Amino acid sequence: MILTCPSCGTHYFADDSTIGESGRTVKCASCAHSWFVQPAHLADDRPAPPAPHELYREKMRESRREKSRWAALMSWLVIGLIFIALTAAFFFFRNEVVKAWPQSASAYRLFGLDVNRFGLEFEGIVHTRTFNDTIPIVTVTGRAVNVSKGAVETPGVRVDLKDEAGEIVATRYSFVTPVEVAPGDAGQFGVVVEPTPVESYEIELTFVDRSAVPTEPPVEAPADAVIAPAPPLPPTDELMDEGAPGPQ
Repeated sequence: MILTCPSCGTHYFADDSTIGESGRTVKCASCAHSWFVQPAHLADDRPAPPAPHELYREKMRESRREKSRWAALMSWLVIGLIFIALTAAFFFFRNEVVKAWPQSASAYRLFGLDVNRFGLEFEGIVHTRTFNDTIPIVTVTGRAVNVSKGAVETPGVRVDLKDEAGEIVATRYSFVTPVEVAPGDAGQFGVVVEPTPVESYEIELTFVDRSAVPTEPPVEAPADAVIAPAPPLPPTDELMDEGAPGPQ
């Protein structure tokens, strides 16, 4: 039978009779390693032990696999942390995100998050409906309060008049003045809609970029306009019944 030293891999030829029926311990003449040898009829039934260099190679392969697993785990951990950081940034700094990327406002609204890229809020909105001879007029005035932590450039204001079905029947624009307001301060705006469609029922105000305001000068509310709070726009007939001049 052929004996192979499990330590250094040296091969030896040995007579089966020298091993005996119960096996014996042999010693390698090359490296002096000792090991127990089974009889030939038992040794043939058992797989030969792997050579030392194979054991070393398997150990190195397992080490590389372990490093790859740790590298993959760290990569996923870093990606997860980056995702969490970006999510937090998009949540806590959403106004800045919308200011830089206005199209993202619809995505925030989809998740029920309010955004205010202008840093302003409407306050003290009042509107009146009067007549200039027989022409109906709606005057809308109000304030834009800076609720941000820094000075902001004031935008334009879009005023939409809608009918009872929610359809826009008239649109006018104005600018908030002054051009810049400090934190906590407020700017003023005013719009006169003349003539006012008789089907006007409600008013909707929206901040818009100054560049979105039409080039023609906006119609500003007169300085001496009488302003009184009013809920939905009263019908024209009601004002006429109160003594407003009617059609001639």
